[in-house]
Amino acid sequence: MQTHLAPEFQDTPEGREAEAILRKCVHCGFCTATCPTYQLLGDELDGPRGRIYLMKQVLEGAEPTRKTQLHLDRCLTCRNCESTCPSGVQYGHLVDIGRKIVEAKVPRPAGERVLRWALKQGLPSPLFAPAMKLGQAVRGLLPAKLQAKVPPKQAAGSWPTRTHARKVLMLAGCVQPAMMPNINSATARVLDAAGIQTLVAPEAGCCGAVRFHLNDQEGGLAQMRANIDAWWPLVEQGQVEAIVMNASGCGVTVKEYGHLLQHDPAYAAKARRIGELTRDLSELLPDLVAALRGRVKAPAGRVVFHPPCTLQHGQQLRGGVEKHLGELGFELRLAASESHLCCGSAGTYSVLQPELSLQLRDRKLAQLQASQPECIASANIGCITHLQSGTDTPVRHWVELLDQALAG
Repeated sequence: MQTHLAPEFQDTPEGREAEAILRKCVHCGFCTATCPTYQLLGDELDGPRGRIYLMKQVLEGAEPTRKTQLHLDRCLTCRNCESTCPSGVQYGHLVDIGRKIVEAKVPRPAGERVLRWALKQGLPSPLFAPAMKLGQAVRGLLPAKLQAKVPPKQAAGSWPTRTHARKVLMLAGCVQPAMMPNINSATARVLDAAGIQTLVAPEAGCCGAVRFHLNDQEGGLAQMRANIDAWWPLVEQGQVEAIVMNASGCGVTVKEYGHLLQHDPAYAAKARRIGELTRDLSELLPDLVAALRGRVKAPAGRVVFHPPCTLQHGQQLRGGVEKHLGELGFELRLAASESHLCCGSAGTYSVLQPELSLQLRDRKLAQLQASQPECIASANIGCITHLQSGTDTPVRHWVELLDQALAG
């Protein structure tokens, strides 16, 4: 696809990157077949090809409108289109650029501005944990919509105290410790059982995705730099072999630190190194299987696995969880159909686009529950809480299931 950038975007890093991405577009339309919002709405402008057309117009000098903004807002950034695209179009990077430009040119209504401000300020804030604790204490009294966003209080379990020669860093995350603390402690226990010590840098916080994807890109980049500063002493001294992510949404973001900070001379090299060291927890499963074989008492019930979009499309990691847990005796399978589609969580999407989000959740749950599983497993805090809000079937992180099988 040929494009002629407007003068204001020529010779800018964003303009050059967008132009390079647009050159790969061939208008084949394969992406529309796997785009969740196009599946629901049937509107070309609510699919990747239509959104690319809108962004191309803006980059060539057309003034964006509220309608342009709405179509970009409806995108989940699930990156399913990237898995489908035969030309390797990096749609996720392009939509980040497009949204930033449109956000600067199209004022939002006051209600949207307030909600977005509350999300980007509140979710990564130290006040989120006490607010969640209060919400859990009065959960039964909350309205149904709010109650769905507040999971029942969960015990974290013990954190292992043994030391090991093999050490990894783990990002605790901004909302996960408050909403489902057992995911982090279960991760540490499973790694400990395999002879790997988990370290957490207290100064590290939100991965930066919340702010970045709410178009506060500078705020998101500042959080990324803060995490790099928190991790760098241990990385520089060679004390850790990897930075492990047990929330795939954080994982895909941290793996892209090198790209996102490539134009920052003070952080570009460090960010690239951090991205290279980052591993989704599932990437450690071959080592875990080797160390834990014969020590796991897998449950007899059927478990269906929902691979988050940030795992299967953002990080392009597929099949590892099912394969390796199967080697340990778990009966773990994907839904019979539509396992590639988003569940509708998508970070803050379930708050900002609730109608579409709930349609996608219910569609996903229908596929997951068709085999009548005893449990649904996933790998991202957002997917877990969103799916659980629509079903009585337990929804858990796969590492919690492995931890329980070890304890049993």
